[in-house]
Amino acid sequence: MPRKQEEEPKPAPGFEASLDELEKVTKELEGGELPLERALELFEQGMKLSETCRKQLEEAETRVEILLKKNDQVVAEPFQPDKA
Repeated sequence: MPRKQEEEPKPAPGFEASLDELEKVTKELEGGELPLERALELFEQGMKLSETCRKQLEEAETRVEILLKKNDQVVAEPFQPDKA
């Protein structure tokens, strides 16, 4: 029997692509009039995309904090959008 080539795992989509897809899923869910099974599929897909985006944001935040700590002149502070 011929051996199947092992497929390489696909790289995770970028943050912007995941966010765009999440927005599409949300709009479709908000549109209503979906069969229950389709709504559940979209909800599950949206939850996965949300988790992917959250992880990518956390990784970016960690990288920024590491870069700031390496400088030794700046102390990493949590991002606070209200602080202007």
